[in-house]
Amino acid sequence: KLNETNSNSTASYIFSGKTSYLEQTSKKLYNYIDSNGLPFNFTDLYGKVSINGVTGSKVNFFGFSYNDRVRYKSVSDLNWNSWGVGSNFVVVPASSPALIMGKFNVSDYKISLSELDPINEGDTLNPRESRINGFNLGFDFKYFLGENEIKYGIEVNGFTTDFNFFNSVGRKIEQKNNTTELAGYIDSKIIKGLLVINPSFRAQYYASLRNFSPEPRIGLKYNISEKFRIKAASGVYSQNLISANSDRDVVNLFYGFLAGPDNLQDSIKLDNGKTVARKHSLQKATHAIFGFEVDLAKHLTLNVEGYYKWFNQLSNINRNKLYEETDDVEEVLKKDFIIETGDAYGTDFVLKYDNDKTYLWVVYSIGKVTRWDGIRTYSPLFDRRHNINLVGTQNFGEGWEVNARWNFGSGLPFTQTQGYYHTIDYSQGINTNITTANDDQLGIIYADLNQGRLSSYHRLDLAIKKHIELSEKSTIDITMSVTNVYSRKNIFYVDRITTERVYQLPLLPSLGVSWKF
Repeated sequence: KLNETNSNSTASYIFSGKTSYLEQTSKKLYNYIDSNGLPFNFTDLYGKVSINGVTGSKVNFFGFSYNDRVRYKSVSDLNWNSWGVGSNFVVVPASSPALIMGKFNVSDYKISLSELDPINEGDTLNPRESRINGFNLGFDFKYFLGENEIKYGIEVNGFTTDFNFFNSVGRKIEQKNNTTELAGYIDSKIIKGLLVINPSFRAQYYASLRNFSPEPRIGLKYNISEKFRIKAASGVYSQNLISANSDRDVVNLFYGFLAGPDNLQDSIKLDNGKTVARKHSLQKATHAIFGFEVDLAKHLTLNVEGYYKWFNQLSNINRNKLYEETDDVEEVLKKDFIIETGDAYGTDFVLKYDNDKTYLWVVYSIGKVTRWDGIRTYSPLFDRRHNINLVGTQNFGEGWEVNARWNFGSGLPFTQTQGYYHTIDYSQGINTNITTANDDQLGIIYADLNQGRLSSYHRLDLAIKKHIELSEKSTIDITMSVTNVYSRKNIFYVDRITTERVYQLPLLPSLGVSWKF
């Protein structure tokens, strides 16, 4: 940190870098898990420079590069690579109850998955790749009007997506798209006695889809007493980015991203049997939340929130695609992307205890998510019914601290396998010679979509930390930790053809030392 004695402004910088040698060292340290070593690698770099003015104005410059890789004999090569640079600033005008803020960021993210063919040794399956590169520019203005606040701003987003994918019947789906979005918003906080009102409005224009989306939103909080508060919120939301994964995976490791398409069917078949015309190409949803907070004791707080989300229109990869776009068949059988609708609802319970030496955090969530794709109602891959998080920290004095965390998640949906068959190319119609057309390509007969459930996930982690102060500006932290204390076999990957399973890491002790100066 640098001090400018003449102006009293300050400048500070930070740089961090870390890389993993686990694949090499684990052959000795963790050979009881896998004698060939653990196939995890990462290299992370981050840097930031901050300049702070005497009036409170400041500007930040930052950049990062994160690279991760997993290589299993069943998962040939899985890579995540991302980088970004950007800047943001806050200007505090003299003698003005206002803040002026701005930002500009550029980032890039790429994921690729190449799997070994379990049937033909040495071959690989069709690779899957996804990349998104974009920028974000925005300016915000915030005014303080006594206890009340008002904030407004404009924002410009642009991104490019490059997506290559194969659905469960082997049809290639690809998209390369450039899109630009322009948005403006106004947000306010109004305090009227014990009532806090947070109305806002966002206007978003999606240039690539030529669609305009007005989005009103509101939040309310009422302090019934010093110990009991109720809150509610509702709003309309839209987006032009969709995630994509494959039904052929038992456990999904590949999550791609692509811009919302405009090549969709002209009509939408609802789950009540009615058919309505498509009015836009956006993904839109309406959210509603209601909850309360109560102080049960001096250091004990309970927060309960229930929510319901109506997904009025979503875009998804067409798992029902069997034909090319030019074929004279129903749109639902030839389009790369289809329209879906759905709902998500549930309740979150958070119990928190916090005093000087003890911190406990207990979270339980119950929820359900459904989708309708025009043919069937199904549970998406992230529909987890129950989730529990228990986090605890105890300070014993003299720099000693113990941390514990236990997490439980009920099983996620997946599509089961009913059988296998040898594929035959019937592209020649009745002229196909089935006696010579047999090849070594194996086809899969899938069960109904996402009717199965994986085993539940749960894990306990423990850590003991000792904090040592060497001097006013120099400290050492020594941490001993154990991951997956009772060595739970949580699923990481399942090969659909061979049914071979790869589990997440078993009991894994570690020792870490950090020195700050």
